[in-house]
Amino acid sequence: MIHRFIRPLPAALALALLLLQAPTARGQGEEAAATGTLRAEVETTDDETLARGLEQRFDQIDDLAGVEASAEAGVVTLAGKVLSEADRLEAEELARQIEGVAGVSNRIEVELDPRLRLAPALDEATDRLRTLISYLPLFLIALVIVVLFYLLARWVGRWDGLYARIAHNRFAQDILRQAVRTGILVVGILVALELLDATALVGAVLGAAGVLGLALGFAFRDLVENYLASVLMSLRQPFAPNDHVRIDDLEGKVVRLTSRATILMTLDGNHLRIPNSQVFKGVILNYSRNPNRRFDFGVGVGVGEDLVEAQRLGVDALVTMESVLEDPGPRALITELGDSSVTLRFWGWVDQREADFGKVKGEAIRRVKKVLEGAGMDLPEPIYRIHMVRGGAPEPATPPAAPPNRDHVADLTPDDDVERQIAEDRATDEGGTDLLSESGPTE
Repeated sequence: MIHRFIRPLPAALALALLLLQAPTARGQGEEAAATGTLRAEVETTDDETLARGLEQRFDQIDDLAGVEASAEAGVVTLAGKVLSEADRLEAEELARQIEGVAGVSNRIEVELDPRLRLAPALDEATDRLRTLISYLPLFLIALVIVVLFYLLARWVGRWDGLYARIAHNRFAQDILRQAVRTGILVVGILVALELLDATALVGAVLGAAGVLGLALGFAFRDLVENYLASVLMSLRQPFAPNDHVRIDDLEGKVVRLTSRATILMTLDGNHLRIPNSQVFKGVILNYSRNPNRRFDFGVGVGVGEDLVEAQRLGVDALVTMESVLEDPGPRALITELGDSSVTLRFWGWVDQREADFGKVKGEAIRRVKKVLEGAGMDLPEPIYRIHMVRGGAPEPATPPAAPPNRDHVADLTPDDDVERQIAEDRATDEGGTDLLSESGPTE
């Protein structure tokens, strides 16, 4: 009997335990279902907040105002129409920058309707036109200010007496006058820009002008160099009109100095144009700055002649010439011993204001030759003499017959052929391009 009662006991206990656990399991299932529903509601709320915040961000940008956004599990889908591919990519980039976005599906379309594409441009043009019309009175006032300052600049630029007191050189006066005019006009422009509240434009203009000036400086380097050289040479003149100069290996008489070149007239009457940069950097030999100029020439005398006597005779011949200066006086030196002669070199000074240098030198050579030949001195030619001997003594060479003694009065006055042509050329300078001043300072 006892065994029959105990055997069913484990089954009853097991059934009782199952009945006790059933409510607990049912509660856990209901809790899990409630948690999943809450999580779904939270995710749905986050997606809606994300999409709504993204659309608000798009609304702040005019080109993206029509873009719509939706989100599901962090994946954002963009829709709508924009006017360009750049706007479409910009919307996608903005969406990817939002925290919590797992991915972006870009379904935005680019609008191809011409009317819609032109509408923003027309709106912007209309706004600009309205702004321009509102600024029109200020523009007119600014224009009047610029015109008044321009007239003031021209009026001040006509004060020739003021600039003549400041600078004696005409070219320097023109530069100063132009600088004053430009300064006054720039002040007027700055006042007009200040009235229009556009002074920031000045910095941009100056920056662009600096870059442009640098580029132009490289492009027109030679032109700028010639101009600067002309300014410096006009302030401190290295020569005056009609001066006989040699610049490097170029020789002539000065006609004029322009803003780009120095004009010379060669001794045979041709115009020679030399860039001022070359003149400024070149070696200038001025034959006219010192009126006294020395000439020299050589005479070959036979090796058997009295050289001291030959020197005395030649110097005495030069002293008797009125065009040869007494102080410093003429002189003679023995300079070379050749194969068939000894070279004597004679020097003398000429006042170029009273006599022509070339004429005096030629007359001096003629007189020295005449006095030496008159004294019976041998003036051998640079040749070799061959004596043919036939069994006896060689016959003496017959000296050449002396030329007849015919003296004449030479014209030694200065030659003004080139000077007269230069004067005519300078008289035709109606534009005032000559920067040289006869009364200006010279180096």
